[in-house]
Amino acid sequence: MKIAHFSDLHYSQNNALEADRCFSFAVQDTVRRASANLAVISGDSTDHRLDANACSLHLLASNVHTLAHQMPVLMLQGTFSHEPPGTLDNFTLMGAPYPVYVADRIHQVALHGDVFRPSAGALFSPEEIELLRDLEVDVVFTCVPTVNKAALAAAVGVDAAATELGEHLALYLSAAGAVNMIFRGAGIPTVGVSHGTVHGCQTEHGVPMIGFDHEFTVGSLFDAQCDAFMLGHIHKSQRWTREGRTIAYAGSIGRFHYGEEGEKGYLLWDVEAGCATAQQIATPARITISVDFNGPPDMERLEAIARDSTDKFVRVRWQVDEEHRQLVDRSAIAALFAHAAELKLEPRILPSVRSRAAGISNADTLGEKLSRWATLTETPAPPLQDRLALLESADIDQIVASVLASLTTTPSEASPAVAVASAEPDITSEPAWLWSGSLFDDDFGTPQAA
Repeated sequence: MKIAHFSDLHYSQNNALEADRCFSFAVQDTVRRASANLAVISGDSTDHRLDANACSLHLLASNVHTLAHQMPVLMLQGTFSHEPPGTLDNFTLMGAPYPVYVADRIHQVALHGDVFRPSAGALFSPEEIELLRDLEVDVVFTCVPTVNKAALAAAVGVDAAATELGEHLALYLSAAGAVNMIFRGAGIPTVGVSHGTVHGCQTEHGVPMIGFDHEFTVGSLFDAQCDAFMLGHIHKSQRWTREGRTIAYAGSIGRFHYGEEGEKGYLLWDVEAGCATAQQIATPARITISVDFNGPPDMERLEAIARDSTDKFVRVRWQVDEEHRQLVDRSAIAALFAHAAELKLEPRILPSVRSRAAGISNADTLGEKLSRWATLTETPAPPLQDRLALLESADIDQIVASVLASLTTTPSEASPAVAVASAEPDITSEPAWLWSGSLFDDDFGTPQAA
C-alpha cells in the first residue's frame, strides 16, 4: 500500500493562509506523483469550532474533495478542543468517486477495494476476521482517536484517570496486536492511526514530553503489531523503527508558531506485511525568525538579521525596566524589517517594585520611623537624622538660601547647619538614591534602585 499521511492541518481564520498553502501543495503533490492509493489525515484538521460558512472550512473541504476524487480518505478524530466531535461527519457526505471515512471511535477498519469495513466492536471478531481473509482486503487499520478523558474519569475516578489512560490504551493495543498478527500472517498490511502523545517524543520546540499522563509509550505502540503506525498531535516529525516496522509523526502541515524546529510536510508511506518505510515531503511552510533579548534590543544584531529577512516572519522580544521602556525605538526596528512578511514586537516591561519596611507604622514620631527604616535597610542613620532636623527647624526658603550661600564659601566658613546641608554626599557610605527626594514618601517605601 502507498499511503499519503497528513496531520495537524489546523484550519481556522487565523491559520487559513498557512494551512491552505501547505495542504494544497501536499494534495496537489500527491496527485501529481500518482504514487499513493490511500490518504490518511491523523487528526486536528481544524483549529477550533468553525461555522458552516467559514472560508477556512470551505478551503479544507475543497482539498479533501480533491483527494476523494483520486483515492479513499480516512480522517481521524483529533483533539476535542481543536476538532469538536461531529466536525468531520459532513465530509462523509461528499459526492466523489472514492469514500471519506471518519474514525471517531476506538475500533478496527479494513479497506476492501473502495469500501471501508469497520469492526462492530473495538476489535474484529473471529467471524469478521474469517470474512475479511476470504475477501482478501487491501489493508487493516487500528484506529485510536482522541480519548474522552471525562468518560474515563467517570469510570476509574478523577485521581486515577491521568495515569490509567495509558494503561487502558496499552491493554487495547496489545489485544489489537493479536488480531493484526493474524492479518500479517495472511499477507495483509496492518496500519495504526492515532492522535496523542508518545512518552519521550519532542515537541516542535524541542522539549521532551516526559510524564505519566501521556497516552502512549513506544513499546505499547509496537505491541499493536502494526507494520506502520501513523501519529498526529505533535507538530514535529519524528519516528521510531523496530524490525522493519515504523512509528512516525507526520508533524503539522505548516508552521503555525514561532520557534518551531524541523521541516514541515507530509509523509509518503510504503507499507507491506512486516515492513514499512516513510519519506517526508516538505511543504512551502513559512520561515520564522525569533530573536530574544534579556534587556533592550541590540540594534547591530537586528540589522544583521534583517539583511536576510525578506518575506520571512519575524518576532522580536525584549525585557526592560519600566523607567527604561522609552529607550527602545520601535520605529527603527520596524524600518529594519520593512521587507519581512510579518513583524511582531513583544516587549516585556518589568515594573518598579517597592517593599515596605516591617513595623514602621508602630513608631510614634517621624524620627523613630526614619531610624526604623535605616535599621532595616542597613543605612547609616545619623546623616539622615541631621537632614530631618534641618527640614523640621527651617523653612524651604532658608534652606535654599543657606545652600546657595555655601556655594561661595568653604565648608569651614559655613555655619554648622549650613555645612551639614551643603556637604558633598559620601557615595562610599550612603546610597545615591538617598538624594533623590523619594525618602519622605508617605509609606516610607524602599526604592529598589535609582
